[in-house]
Amino acid sequence: MAEANEEQQVEDNGNGEASALDISQSEINSDVLQNIPVTISVEVGRTSLKIRDLMRLTQGSVVELDRLAGEPLDLLVNNTLVAQGEVVLVNDRYGVRLTSVIPTVDRVKNL
Repeated sequence: MAEANEEQQVEDNGNGEASALDISQSEINSDVLQNIPVTISVEVGRTSLKIRDLMRLTQGSVVELDRLAGEPLDLLVNNTLVAQGEVVLVNDRYGVRLTSVIPTVDRVKNL
C-alpha cells in the first residue's frame, strides 16, 4: 500500500546543487519570483505599413499611428498589458504616470 506524500520538487542544476526553482505544489519561493527580470515597454500606438511604404521612409517622414493625441499610453510587461498612463517628465527623463491598472485576475488570464 503506497502513501501519497507531497514532496518539494527540486531541480538539479547539474552540479549537485538545487536551482532557484525550489517549488512545492502550492507555493513559489517569493525571493526567486521577485528577482525575475521583466521587460517594461510603453506603446504610443501602432500602424501597419506595406514594405514599399516602409522602404520610402526617410529622415523627417511621419508615420501616423492608430491613437488620437491625448489618449492614454499602454504599459506592457513582457508584452502583456498591465496599465495605461500618460507621459510625464521626471528630472529631464520621460516617465509614465499610471492612470488605470488592469486587475491582476485579468492580467493572469492573458499570460
